[in-house]
Amino acid sequence: MSDFRTERDSMGEVRVPADAYYGAQTQRAVENFPISGWRLPPAMIQAMGWVKYACGVANRDLGKLTGTGKNPLTDDQVDAMLKAAEEVAGGGLPDQFPVDVFQTGSGTSSNMNVNEVISNRAIEIAGGDRLQAEKPIHPNDHVNMGQSTNDTFPTAIHVATGYQIHSVLIPALRKMADDLKAKAQQWDKIIKIGRTHLMDATPLRLGQEFGGFARQLELSVCRAEQARDAVLELPVGGTAVGSGINTHPEFGGRVAKVLAEKTGVPFVEAENHFEANAQRDALVQAHGNLKCIAQTLFNVANNIRWLGSGPRCGFYEVALPSRQPGSSIMPGKVNPVMCESMMQLCARVMGNDTCMTVSGASGGNFQLNIMMPVLAHTVLESIQLLTGGTDAFVEFCLNGMEANEEQCEKAVEQSLSMCTSLNPLIGYDKAAKLAKQAFAEGRTIRELCQAEGILPETELTEALDPWKMTEPQA
Repeated sequence: MSDFRTERDSMGEVRVPADAYYGAQTQRAVENFPISGWRLPPAMIQAMGWVKYACGVANRDLGKLTGTGKNPLTDDQVDAMLKAAEEVAGGGLPDQFPVDVFQTGSGTSSNMNVNEVISNRAIEIAGGDRLQAEKPIHPNDHVNMGQSTNDTFPTAIHVATGYQIHSVLIPALRKMADDLKAKAQQWDKIIKIGRTHLMDATPLRLGQEFGGFARQLELSVCRAEQARDAVLELPVGGTAVGSGINTHPEFGGRVAKVLAEKTGVPFVEAENHFEANAQRDALVQAHGNLKCIAQTLFNVANNIRWLGSGPRCGFYEVALPSRQPGSSIMPGKVNPVMCESMMQLCARVMGNDTCMTVSGASGGNFQLNIMMPVLAHTVLESIQLLTGGTDAFVEFCLNGMEANEEQCEKAVEQSLSMCTSLNPLIGYDKAAKLAKQAFAEGRTIRELCQAEGILPETELTEALDPWKMTEPQA
């Protein structure tokens, strides 16, 4: 048996791998774009499968597939086509989508790749020969009925983005917020020194510090929800330029309804198909929220990295779990690897935002954006990185992290900013003078005040009570 078969499209004959479910247009794209070796993410291919399924259901229910048009299908053929689309949506035939990300800017190559695979698989399910030249379940006439790449490919990007944010990223962020909140409650009685500008400041509680981190993650959940909601409008139904040529006026709304039911995300038909077809502002907006989440996660991980520095010559106010040897030359050294991993992936997401912004701004000319495959790859990569990074950070860093209560409390008495609580009693200028003198003489504020008789002992003790400094006082 030959390793190849010959297929035809509107441009002529093409040699295709003999056992491939895809056809001529996919093979042309493989040959034209030997660029990066990056394929569209599985989440995108699966979303395209769901879009094709939803379109098939809409066309079936509208009587389009079995009607009087060209090559009407039987009910069994329609069922086979929907089953094939469901297989793709479920992650089936993953090796049949070989087109490089850096392809035609509309995503036509990948749209036809999916059309061809569903067509041939449907023919096979219906009991036919998927290798025959004439396709009884046709990739364009049936699988792509009432559609254009220009509306279905961005629809699939929205579906993939919205679903991935909803189903994996938001739960990951919520779990991290909950774990940080639990640490805040657990460590609420531990007093430590605050730091501003990396310099000693007034005391706070370790629980308050981690409560701040927890709130950052709660707000990140809100931003993820905003990112999901930005992509709820779907372009499907606009076909080539937004006018809806060659499709039923109810088609877009019906497809959106099926997709909402299948994903649990409340997708709706676009308010204006000309905007929805041509512009990718919603994706840029969504990724802007992802960038904000990334800088939050970077900040939290970096702060925890600093708090765990040491163990003898750093802050070492929290002890991070030991995950792996940290040096090829320094025995016994252990590094904050989970913090560093998180910071690197967040840097990648921040960089991805530039790609999204440029692709959104420069790609939308007149009735079509021509940067859509890289938009799809980039936004889904960011979601995957943020989700995986958050899950790993919770499991391998937060879960095993312990407070070093002794180290926290030891630094409090040493801080020159303890003199802040003396301001209402002796004035700012005198307190500043005490701080400078205490530093020069290597004494604490308390020791110097006692030696100088600045305040009666009872009043001094109350003024320098670090617990009171962690809350407002009437």
